[in-house]
Amino acid sequence: MAKYSIIVPAYNEEKSLRLFYDAVTPLMESLQEEYEMIFVNDGSRDATKEILKGLAAEDKRVKVCSFSRNFGQQAALLCGLEMSSGDAVIAMDADLQDPPEVALEMIQKWKEGYDVVHGKRRKRKGETVFKKATAFLYYRFMRKITKMEMPKDVGDFKLYDRKVVDSILSMGEHDRLLRAQTTWVGFKQTFVEFDRPERVAGETHYTLKKMIKLAQSGIFPNTDYTLTFPLKLGLLFGFLSVACMVAFIVLSCCNIFYGGLVAWLFPTVGVFASIILVCQGFANIHTSMIYKEVQNRPKYIVAEKYNFE
Repeated sequence: MAKYSIIVPAYNEEKSLRLFYDAVTPLMESLQEEYEMIFVNDGSRDATKEILKGLAAEDKRVKVCSFSRNFGQQAALLCGLEMSSGDAVIAMDADLQDPPEVALEMIQKWKEGYDVVHGKRRKRKGETVFKKATAFLYYRFMRKITKMEMPKDVGDFKLYDRKVVDSILSMGEHDRLLRAQTTWVGFKQTFVEFDRPERVAGETHYTLKKMIKLAQSGIFPNTDYTLTFPLKLGLLFGFLSVACMVAFIVLSCCNIFYGGLVAWLFPTVGVFASIILVCQGFANIHTSMIYKEVQNRPKYIVAEKYNFE
């Protein structure tokens, strides 16, 4: 018989945790196979930790890791992967936007021989047009610059076979986007489509700042595009500059007045200065990531654990 691990990152989810537990437990019990439910409290400031401790006291299959502070969703997912012991591991959100019944479909696909089963969203209720649009553009941009066939319209709701989990954990990066690493490691992958409902309780904690940081963690470690882009840009504008010089020489030889072009000097210098600063910014982000790798600090710190042997 197989064993399953359910990983659930939780940040200020006091209103949804009991609902999540009550929804998932009967579905997993219907399989009549062994399972564990690993909640990772990502430095919550509400009653999340106390509620999780209560669930762990009621049910020994509920295991809890509580961080010393907020380290972010990707760190929480990574912790869950490291603490899991199942033959198949399923990552889900605590707000029930990842329907528990879809997890059963993922398990069926896994039993058919697939190593990774992605939850693919057909519809996304309760999300702003801005968030939907940026997500749409981001994944297509990632596919273009990383040359990886990163699945579109999927998040972190997915099932991993144990060998996939071990492969991901063998990667040592500090800045991680697990959905990109899941693509990179390969293996046999498929999809289960679903309509994503609204949150059952509370509000989203994914601010614009967190979205940008997550996007950065996906782009910069997985491509050298941002390092080669300035070279391409430099060659392009170098060619245009030479073309302009040739044009000015021809105009001068033809005694054609072009003094009005001096008015464009200031904005032109401003544009080129901005381009230089942006390119330097790309390089600085790479340098910052290298610095974090050299520091080799823990990716997260667990302050308390419950029901782990």
